[in-house]
Amino acid sequence: MENSTEPHIVALPMQAEGHIKPMLNLTKFLSHRGHKITFVNSHYNHNRFTQHTHLPSLPNFHFASITDGLPVDHHPPNDFTTMITPTCRSLVAKDFREFFSKLLEKKSEWNPPSCIIADGMMTTIALDVAQEFQIPLITFRTYSATATWATIYICQIIQEGVMDLQRQEDVDKLLASIPVIENLLRDRDLPYIFKFNPGHFVLDFYVKETIAMTQASALILNTFDHLEANAITKLKTIFPKVYTIGPLHTLLKTHVTSNISSSLDGHLRKENRNCITWLDHQNEKSVLYISFGTVVKLSREQLMEFWHGLVNSFKPFLWVIRKDLINGGGGCLGDNVPVELELATKDRGLIVDWAPQEDVLSHPAVGGFLTHNGWNSTLECIVEGVPMLCSPVLNDQPINCRSVTEQWKIGLDMNGTYDRLNVEKMVRDLIENKIEGLRSSADAIAEMAANSVKETGSSYHNIENLMKDVASMKVRS
Repeated sequence: MENSTEPHIVALPMQAEGHIKPMLNLTKFLSHRGHKITFVNSHYNHNRFTQHTHLPSLPNFHFASITDGLPVDHHPPNDFTTMITPTCRSLVAKDFREFFSKLLEKKSEWNPPSCIIADGMMTTIALDVAQEFQIPLITFRTYSATATWATIYICQIIQEGVMDLQRQEDVDKLLASIPVIENLLRDRDLPYIFKFNPGHFVLDFYVKETIAMTQASALILNTFDHLEANAITKLKTIFPKVYTIGPLHTLLKTHVTSNISSSLDGHLRKENRNCITWLDHQNEKSVLYISFGTVVKLSREQLMEFWHGLVNSFKPFLWVIRKDLINGGGGCLGDNVPVELELATKDRGLIVDWAPQEDVLSHPAVGGFLTHNGWNSTLECIVEGVPMLCSPVLNDQPINCRSVTEQWKIGLDMNGTYDRLNVEKMVRDLIENKIEGLRSSADAIAEMAANSVKETGSSYHNIENLMKDVASMKVRS
């Protein structure tokens, strides 16, 4: 059968919701422009995917799955670190290599893969296959440019043995040693992974994957040039090419209105859309939206302090409380919630298991976002010009928080203080006392984001260059 002329891309996301979504948005755009996509999820996430998303028959999309290294009875994983043990990763690498080999042997109307686009935390797995089969590898890091640059820099000096992060005496000391972001980050803003002892498998995994990224032929980032110009400039000294193509979800909405965009939403959870109706009955910019993403957990004590603070602020709120939000399980709320809190919540608050976040943030009733500062959430908030109340916990989240509060001036940092009095005060500050200054900054950056995805914008120009470069890659025969 004669092969088609369109490039064929194998997309390999990390096995986590916050990584799958941007990869799906990228490949939806590329598919819309004629690229053939083989999207490789884990078996577990592919099954979740099919439960909550209608997978239409699309001529340019093929969904496949491989192992995540865990036994079937270990799902859902209680601790994400179980999936990055050397044993699990070796099983994933073996399965992906076998899958890719069969893909090359398969006779179809599609060309053999012309490149692999792999999540930055899947680089070693993809790099081994790319080198064996002489296929170009492009790495897609789902961090901000600032977090990507900071972690590459620190991983390099850890690997060289010239930095010890385990025994810092002053966690609030500003770090002056990271070029172009001197004195932005404190020691406590660095990913907790760096606090593991040398030789620990989590630290080894993180450093190894981060360094391996720099061997890719190019780097894709879900950001835009005007937001993080200095960090992007540094990354261009490391990678042969850097494509800044964000905000991806806005790029997709602006330029893709076909069936692939509307039907292939990529949900791994069931969304409660009743919250949009509830928002319709609230005053403009009056509601605080709260979500800690898909991974962050709270203690029961923390959750109750947040709840008291929210109720005492007398501001309406929409709160996403996942069933697994409380650390240690056992449900989220139980029977120990004071009656007065339940009554106050019914008067001016709404709690849902999961929400259509992009639609919530774009709703005129939403005036602020209490967020964990995952990069997807941060970007979605930037696009809509919604000020943030920052409560970061894991990985790149504290770095994103520092950018939001110290660089861009579009949010307030809770600084790890979650007692009810501070929560009440900071909610009031966000919605009332400091809102005008924050909102003007947020509006200005939202306009930059919108401009970046226009046909005259930097992100649109960069994704055009990405597609041209992929099209020029030699297809393995």
